[in-house]
Parts: sequence; C-alpha cells; structure tokens
Amino acid sequence: MILYRVELEKSLRETEDYLNEMPGVLAVFDLDDAPHYSSFCRWENEYRMPELRRLLRTSAEQAGWSGEAAIDASGFQRDQTSYHYRDRANYSFHSMKTTILIDVNSLAIKDVHFTTQKAWDGHIGMQVFRRNAEDLRVLSADANYSWSDLREECRSNSTRPLIKHREQTPLQKAHNARMNEDYNQRWMSETGFSQLKEDDGEKLRSRSWHGQFRELTRKCIIHNLTQAAS
Repeated sequence: MILYRVELEKSLRETEDYLNEMPGVLAVFDLDDAPHYSSFCRWENEYRMPELRRLLRTSAEQAGWSGEAAIDASGFQRDQTSYHYRDRANYSFHSMKTTILIDVNSLAIKDVHFTTQKAWDGHIGMQVFRRNAEDLRVLSADANYSWSDLREECRSNSTRPLIKHREQTPLQKAHNARMNEDYNQRWMSETGFSQLKEDDGEKLRSRSWHGQFRELTRKCIIHNLTQAAS
C-alpha cells in the first residue's frame, strides 16, 4: 500500500480520497474502506532505511541484475526543508544530491546514497562500491569519481573499473580512449535518473531529511518493479 501511494504520486489526504472512490483497488488489498491518511504517514515512518535497502536490492534482482553497473549523481528538488537539519548541517540547500548504482543493461537500481552536503564523489563511490562489491563485475563512472584508491578497491574485489581519468596528461587521455567503447553504456545511468524524475516527479514531499531519504528510496523500488514488469 505504501509503494502504491508512491506510484499514485498523491498527498496523504488525496490518496485516502482516491482509494475511497476505487473499490476495485481496495479489493486487491482486501479492504472495504481506505486507510485513514494518518495511517499512511505512520506506516511510512515504520519502514526504516535498512528495510528499504533490502527491498531495493531484492527489487533490483527481480528487474534483472547483470553485475555491469554505473554510478552517477543527480539532484532532486526538496519542497520543504527540515530547519533542524539545515541548521545542524550548517549548509543551505534546495536540492538533495542522490547517487545511484544502476545496471547498464536492465536499468535496475541496486543502491542509493543521499547527501545534502558537499561530499566528494570519489568518497561516495567508495562507500557505494563496498556495500555492493560482491554483486559487481564492472563499475563505470565519470572523471568525478577518478581516484586510484577506488580503482584498486575494485580490482581487489575482482571488479573491472571503467572509471574515467582526469585528462591532465597524454597518458590519462590514452587510458580514456582505450576504455571508450566499453564505457559508452554508462549513459544508461542518466536514463535511469530521467525515468525516475519523469515517472515519479522530481520534487520530494516529505518534510524531514530522513523522510525524504526514505521517499526517494521508495521511488527507486517502484522504478525497479516497473522495469521488472516491462
């Protein structure tokens, strides 16, 4: 029911009203009446990030995880910002930087990382890789993730790093040219972001920062289930 609300892209009250007008949908959930809108809020708060991450990984397997993945980042607009978090982070922001690990063949999203601060992509890439190392055969990333430690971490876990070098020397340009043919599929990560924003909307409704993290993770789960059904 929580994931269905994400698919509807409606507010809590709008979801309750919509379900009350759709007895066929209620029957699927074995319900006579729509849950009160406050119940949706309570249910969403009960599912913490560890549970949502497990659901995300499971849905990625259902969508077809090949092990050839790309890592990329984008921003999602925040309708409302938690003042407490903004004050604690000492950072003024209007968007949440979201990093996804996405299969370049199936567009299944295996992992997500969120931050509202100015974190370096290389460090984020290392965190995401370590959480998923056993499920990766190839990791593609642009030059923002260029870090020798990340490449070595990939190789030590039998993962091929297709991570672009910053082209500061002729040798680095040559390295990039050699990997171009295999690297080209990395653009699929941008397709994944485009689908997330087109299908589920770019703006986030939750008011708290942790609520917005969970909201976007639910969007990724819905994305995977849609890919699995297509």
